Amino acid sequence: QVQLVESGGGLVQAGGSLRLSCAASGRTFSIYTMGWFRQAPGKEREFVAAITWRGGSTYYADSVKGRFTISRDNAKNTVYLQMNSLKPEDTAVYYCAADRSLVTGRAREYDYWGQGTQVTVSS
Repeated sequence: QVQLVESGGGLVQAGGSLRLSCAASGRTFSIYTMGWFRQAPGKEREFVAAITWRGGSTYYADSVKGRFTISRDNAKNTVYLQMNSLKPEDTAVYYCAADRSLVTGRAREYDYWGQGTQVTVSS
């Protein structure tokens, strides 16, 4: 089993930055893909970004390209999401997810999920 814990969320003004962290524990050797998703009130869970642990290939939703950067530190079993130029529409609970195979934007195909961290962007 894999456990995921997100941190780094908070309140920030539009145009500001935040860096989210996702620490993985347990059977981390089995992880192939790590992803970030977000869910705003009344909306479906939305893909944000993904990265492969071994090769570092990255994937982004069109809505965050050029603003968000996903990265990883395999030695620390940690994935990061650097969020710049934040907009009010980025407000959501952000979730970290992991899978044993290559998965990008399909939330239902991820095996493990964290509890989420709240990101609020004020106008």
